[in-house]
Amino acid sequence: MKRSLIIGTLAGIGLFTALIAWYGASDIAAGLIAMGWGIALVSVFRFLLISFDMLSWRVLLHPDARQSFGCLFWIRWVADSANTLLPVARIGGEFIRAHMLYRRNVTGAAAAASVMVDVTAGIFTQLIFSVVGVLAFFTIARNGENTTLNLTLGLALFSAGIIGFYVVQRAGFFAKLARVTEHMIDGQRWRNLSGATAKFDAAVDALYRDRRSVTLCCFWRIVGWVAGAGEVWLILYFLGHPVSLAEAFILESLGQTARSAGFMIPGGLGVQEGGLILIGSHLGLTPELALGLSLAKRARELIVAVPCLIAWQIIEGRGLWQRLSNQ
Repeated sequence: MKRSLIIGTLAGIGLFTALIAWYGASDIAAGLIAMGWGIALVSVFRFLLISFDMLSWRVLLHPDARQSFGCLFWIRWVADSANTLLPVARIGGEFIRAHMLYRRNVTGAAAAASVMVDVTAGIFTQLIFSVVGVLAFFTIARNGENTTLNLTLGLALFSAGIIGFYVVQRAGFFAKLARVTEHMIDGQRWRNLSGATAKFDAAVDALYRDRRSVTLCCFWRIVGWVAGAGEVWLILYFLGHPVSLAEAFILESLGQTARSAGFMIPGGLGVQEGGLILIGSHLGLTPELALGLSLAKRARELIVAVPCLIAWQIIEGRGLWQRLSNQ
């Protein structure tokens, strides 16, 4: 995994650099400078999207386990920042938020199960978001038949992966795997693991049985995905190339799909840019403008995520220091 992340990082940096150099760094930089304080508004808008993601997760928590809105927003912000900037294949942040919730007196099984189901809902609703994006692309795009076919094939594979992921969760896979390991390797540690995974599987299954909570989770996820198109619209408006809401929807849905496809590359570096250039070319965006859109998104990521990660490390460091001092 570590070797794959290193290779992915280097490949992403290489592709990202090549695209910038090929299409002209000076033209792209000039467009970003023209945004001015618009990037600040785009960054503030990001907090609205994080709020929707927080609400989708919150409805999965038992009322006794629900923290305050501020607490859950902070945890979701940290997780989002970690997935955005750190080389964790877009899943490290999910472990972080489960752990942060566990440290607030929520059982490990409940914390992990809520994150697992929320992630699954996020992937499932992203598929819906992408399908609608492909349909809109087919309707609006100019000479995009071949691209539409490739996107459709990719979504078919994506759908198969989601179905498999869901089936594995409902089948109690993690508890079964732990029990098999327990027979192979004797020891109390593995017996404890088997018991823990059994509780986790039971918690996941209980959440899926709560149809109302899962439906609300998917609802807030879809709201967040759709609202993300507003960010694209704002960026292109400040770049001096306003687009329709339908075009912003297409760029966001298929841009997010491209980034998810490159999950092994930290931040989808290079993959996001290539996807936006391809999709934008059928919507009247020049490659320089598509790169400007992508770079504005990355500037927003730095503005929103870096202070959060710094604050999180300071808080964690103080907590560790206090625990060591009390020993």
